[in-house]
Amino acid sequence: MVEKIKKIQQDFEKDIQAATSPESLEEMRIKYIGRKSELAAISKMFPTLSSEEKAQAGQILNVCKKTIEQELDKKKTEIQKTSTSKDAIDVTIDAIKKNIGSLHPLTKTMDAIVEIFMSLGYRVAEGNEIETEFANFEGLNIPLDHPARDDFDTFYVDKDRLLRSHTSTVQIRVMEKQAPPIQMIMPGRVYRPDAVDATHSFMFHQVEGLMVNKNIRFSDLKGTLNIFAKQMFGDDVKLRFRPSFFPFTEPSAEIDVSCIMCKGKGCRVCSQTGWLEILGAGMVNPKVFKNVDYDPDKWTGFAFGMGVERIAMLKYGITDIRLFFENNKQFLSQF
Repeated sequence: MVEKIKKIQQDFEKDIQAATSPESLEEMRIKYIGRKSELAAISKMFPTLSSEEKAQAGQILNVCKKTIEQELDKKKTEIQKTSTSKDAIDVTIDAIKKNIGSLHPLTKTMDAIVEIFMSLGYRVAEGNEIETEFANFEGLNIPLDHPARDDFDTFYVDKDRLLRSHTSTVQIRVMEKQAPPIQMIMPGRVYRPDAVDATHSFMFHQVEGLMVNKNIRFSDLKGTLNIFAKQMFGDDVKLRFRPSFFPFTEPSAEIDVSCIMCKGKGCRVCSQTGWLEILGAGMVNPKVFKNVDYDPDKWTGFAFGMGVERIAMLKYGITDIRLFFENNKQFLSQF
């Protein structure tokens, strides 16, 4: 392999001498360092090499690539300087500006959340946005008379199917198909018929998490969310757990972070409390385990869920959720 790389570099050194135009240089770039070049093919063979061979060949390959790139740039400059034809580039003409796009702030936030939990060993699971009542309600211990099951609070597609109102549906689907242990996060879009205002939207994004194993404790949940909060908002952030109620977890808690704007001192953003709510969590209710045929005497677990828009608004200091969906270029160009 080392000899192959050296041979490629020798061939390049011969070809570069004959290059006389930007077009021929571009052909050489594609030939020698493009995606379908011989060097690219050699790179794909690295997984089959021993550690010693990787180290030796990798070093030579990197030097070869760098040398080719430098020589191409050098030759390009020479051609531009010596060109006297009428088609030569007029460097006094203003360049045409290219509008380079960027990821949407919600995409960046969701990617950041997913990356943090994947670094903790979580895997990603995705599910359908149209779901059954069982996956959205019954499997999660949400009874028939719960207000969330009313037509005014859920987008029903037909009698038995609906647009999911949370990504907890994916937790049910995962547990139906897979035996413990489970360590998953579930990102995606959800839908609720809320009136649109500065803090509500009929469509938004969630990331939920599920951990199921033997002897999982509430302290494991607290430790996990503490790591997440510090990596997302900074090492100086603090967490507060407030008792709450969710049908699918018991005990349950609302989790707050110390205000990012005032560092917990109290300001307009946190309503002078020093705290900002970011997510809900708790230990998986044994009734949920029974609904998916898990033995609650053998397995324990925790679940958590957060709104991506909420995290993004806190992280970037955005006060109106509608800005995420209006496609305002002036707003989006900031990210």
